[in-house]
Amino acid sequence: MITLLLTSSIALASPAELAQSDLDLGRQLLAEKKAEGAAMALQRCIARQADPAITLECQWELGWAHWIQADWPGVVSAWEAVQKVDPQRKGLADSLAQARDQAGLQSIVAKGKAAAPASFASTAPAGTTLRLRAVGDMMIGTDFQAGMLAPDDGKSMFSDVADLLSDADLTFGNLEGPLCDGGSTSKCSPDTPAGRCYAFRSPERYGALYKQAGFDVVSTANNHAGDFGEYCRERTEKVLDAQGIAHTGRPGDIASLTVKGLKVAVIGFHTSQNSHYVNDHDTAAALVRALAAEHDIVVVSFHGGAEGSKAIRVPQGSETFYGENRGNLRQFARVVIDAGADAVIGHGPHVLRGMEVYKDRLVAYSLGNFATYGPFNTSGNNGISAVLELQMDREGRFLGGKVLPTWLEGEGVPMKDPQGRSIDLLRTLSAEDFPDTAVQIAQDGSLSGPQGR
Repeated sequence: MITLLLTSSIALASPAELAQSDLDLGRQLLAEKKAEGAAMALQRCIARQADPAITLECQWELGWAHWIQADWPGVVSAWEAVQKVDPQRKGLADSLAQARDQAGLQSIVAKGKAAAPASFASTAPAGTTLRLRAVGDMMIGTDFQAGMLAPDDGKSMFSDVADLLSDADLTFGNLEGPLCDGGSTSKCSPDTPAGRCYAFRSPERYGALYKQAGFDVVSTANNHAGDFGEYCRERTEKVLDAQGIAHTGRPGDIASLTVKGLKVAVIGFHTSQNSHYVNDHDTAAALVRALAAEHDIVVVSFHGGAEGSKAIRVPQGSETFYGENRGNLRQFARVVIDAGADAVIGHGPHVLRGMEVYKDRLVAYSLGNFATYGPFNTSGNNGISAVLELQMDREGRFLGGKVLPTWLEGEGVPMKDPQGRSIDLLRTLSAEDFPDTAVQIAQDGSLSGPQGR
C-alpha cells in the first residue's frame, strides 16, 4: 500500500516539482559530501528540462559535485552552461577561472607521465652551479585600509637589504596579496579596523619596487592572492610580466627561467585549490616529474603550516589551523623530492622553521616574514627573519649556503640583523626537529649537510 501511494504521488508530481525534488536531494547529498549521488540527482534534474530557473540551479550545484571529485572538465562544462544564462552570478567568475586552471593542469600531468627522466639532457657546462637567494612573506603596503602605505610610498622598503637580494644568480620571494589598482573584495568590509580582517591590495606601481630590489621570481600561491578576485590576480601577473619578474602559483602558472645556461623551473603550492594544491601529493609529484624532464633544476615553493609565534616547530603529520588542513609538509617535501625537485622552500607560518637535507636536497620549512608592512604582528619570533642562500650543482644537489640574518623594524621594514638571531634560532630548530637530517649552521650562518654525511 505504501509503495502504491509513493508511486501515485510521483506520478501526480509535475516535471518542475520532480526537478525541484532532484535539486533538493542533490544539495542534501552535497552537504553530506556524497558527490557521486549528488551528481546523479542533479544530472537527472537537468535532463528533465522543466523550469529553467531550477535547471540553472542544478547546473550550478552539479559544478560543485564535480569539484568535490576533482573532475575539472566536468566543473567547467557545468559552469559554462550557467555562464551562458547568468554571467553575473555571484562567485561564478572566480570559481570558473579556478576550475579552468585546474583543467589545464591535466595536459602538464599527462606530459609528465609520458616523459622519461632521460628525455632532458642538460646543455649547461659541467661544474655549473646555481646560487639562489630566497625570502618568505612580502606585502609592502595595502591601500585597502587607510594608513597602511609607507610614508615614502615604499621607495625605501628594501634599502637596507637590497644588496642581499641582488647578490645572487636567482632571487625568490612569496608575494602576499595582489598588485592591483582595481577589483573588489568580499573578504572584509571597508570600515573594518586594521588587524581585524586581512585583505591586501598593493598598488600596481609597487611592482617596480620588487624589481629594483632584485627579485627575479615570486610565488603567488598563498591565501591572499585572491583577496580582490580573479581580476586582480590576473592584473598581478601582468604587472609582474611588465617588470620582467617570473611568477608561479595559479594552477598551470609555472615559472621557467634560464640562468647561467641552466634551465630552472619554480612551482608554487598552497593549501587551496586556487593554486597548485599542496594536499594533492599525487598531482604534485606528477607536476614535478614533468618539470624535471625538461629542466636542470626544479624549485618547489609551498605556503602551508599553522601560523603564529608558537608555530615554529614542524610537526609529524598534517597541520590544522582554524579548521583548515594546512598540509603534511614533511611528507610533501619528500614526495616532491622523490619526484625530482631539487629544493623546497616553505613560507606561511609567519615564523622561521627548521631546515633539513633529504637526498642531497635542501628543505627550508618556513622562511617567515620578510617584508610585511602594516597590520602584522612582528613582535618576538614573528619579527626574526632571514635571506636564505642556497648553492646547488647542475644536478640540483645541495652544495652549501648561508643564512643572512634580518629582522623587521617598526611597521615591518626588513633590516639586516647584526645580532644574527635567525642563525641561532634556525640552528636550534633544525637540530630539534630533524636530529638525523638537520642542516648544519655555523656561527657565521654558513650551511653544510648533516653531520657524518
